[in-house]
Amino acid sequence: MNLPTPRTGAPFHATALAFLFAALASVPIGCTATTTIDVPAASTAGPFTIVLGIAQDAGVPQAGVFSDPRWDDPAAQRLAVSLGIVDPASSTRYMIDATPDFKRQSLDLYRASDGPPRPVLDGILLTHGHMGHYTGLMFLGHESIGANGVPVWAMPRMAEFLRTNGPWSQLVAYGNIRLEPLTAGVPVELGDGLSVTPLLVPHRQEFSEVVAFRVDGPRRSVLWLPDIDSWREWDEWGVRLEDVLATVDVAYLDATFFADGEIPGRDMSGFPHPFIRTTIDRLADLPASERKKVRFIHLNHTNPALDPSSPARREIESAGMAVAERGEIVGL
Repeated sequence: MNLPTPRTGAPFHATALAFLFAALASVPIGCTATTTIDVPAASTAGPFTIVLGIAQDAGVPQAGVFSDPRWDDPAAQRLAVSLGIVDPASSTRYMIDATPDFKRQSLDLYRASDGPPRPVLDGILLTHGHMGHYTGLMFLGHESIGANGVPVWAMPRMAEFLRTNGPWSQLVAYGNIRLEPLTAGVPVELGDGLSVTPLLVPHRQEFSEVVAFRVDGPRRSVLWLPDIDSWREWDEWGVRLEDVLATVDVAYLDATFFADGEIPGRDMSGFPHPFIRTTIDRLADLPASERKKVRFIHLNHTNPALDPSSPARREIESAGMAVAERGEIVGL
């Protein structure tokens, strides 16, 4: 395996090196290697985030699409969207959302943390109650890990859903998880100078509220926003994407679909996600330094931007933005 060269001004994180050497014998599916992305004066010590998956809830390829050639191309497969948070000072690791790919992602997070070989996390923060964002909690149950009191931060409706609906209620009853409250706009302190703040976003709320998370470290901040109906609706709530973007160093944004027409035979104009092209057009007049912060996540299996050699990917890069990659690290 060839080790990647970090982008100019972006030295490897020390713990990322440990992850690389541990992975020399077997690079995880859909991950070429762990790199530090280019942010100003990137720190090589202290807490950091690591992308654990970039696909829409069902992953890539998707169940039932038997003709997809990616079934036989491990390098083209992608895990469901999730973000890891590591604090080396306290040897703690956290995960935003527990996806159906929890097994692989918890291993990746453990290896990236270079911490003690504990099978469980120090906490999970949930964005909402859709399939790809909480169902990985099942691996904490007695049929699998049999965890003891893993903190799971959830908004009020999300917590009530888990508490009152099986099989999730069994995790609570057996003490595998310990529900902790989230309040919009109120930071959860994870360590010295490390916090995560939920931000309400408009998205389908059949079972729960929906939030994005702002991750703040001692030096820099990351926005993690995998699902939103539209930027216009957020405007109507009094929150502008441009204003939020100005307060963070890296922004991982919902990129479920690239453009209308992506799914043949369907009118996609009412789909509850902003197209990548919509986001590109909206931010086109911002300075290059602001557009450079954007990294797209939550890509559906139909999204042409999944292919690094596609015209869609070139269009994104020409706009000064990027598609996130599993394994990338941002020092906080």
